[in-house]
This record gives sequence, C-alpha cells and structure tokens, in this order.
Amino acid sequence: MLYVIYSEDVPNSLELRLSVRDQHIARLTQLQDEGRLIVAGPCPAIDSEDPGSSGFTGSLLVLEFNSLEDAQNWADDDPYVAAGVYNKVTVKPYKKVLPA
Repeated sequence: MLYVIYSEDVPNSLELRLSVRDQHIARLTQLQDEGRLIVAGPCPAIDSEDPGSSGFTGSLLVLEFNSLEDAQNWADDDPYVAAGVYNKVTVKPYKKVLPA
C-alpha cells in the first residue's frame, strides 16, 4: 500500500538539512531501487525551485510499504528526524487515483 509522509521543518533548517542530506537521500535511493518510491521532494520556503538560503519548510514523500507501522517506523528512522530538521512528521495511508 502507498503512504504519504509529510514532514514540517523547524525554522531555519537548511544547515541541519545539508549536514545529513546524503544519508537521507541514500535511504530514498534504496526505496527507488526497490520500486517503492513514487515521489519525493522538499517544499521550498519561497516560490522558487531553488530557494537558496531561504531553504525549505518541509518534505513530501509517497512511498510503498507493507503496513502503516512499517511506514511510520521508516519515517521515525529518517536522518532528518535524528538531526532535528523536522518539527512534525505525519504518516497516512494514501490511495493513488490519477494518473491511472
């Protein structure tokens, strides 16, 4: 089943994000290699694909897991959580309708 993981950053998180970004991306790449990553990316703090020093306000992921518990455990183990990048992480089941 698919799950959406929406994470909200603490204020001024850019430096923290950059400090563990490689570890965060490595976990996502593993899911991509397994065919379980649908979409992943950050939310820029300003209306720009490259927010520069303005940084990001959070992240949105849609991933496939066997259960909500598995998705929550994966989210809890994110390097961004350990580094204090995220203030809040929400994990919910997700049903993809379109594109078919």
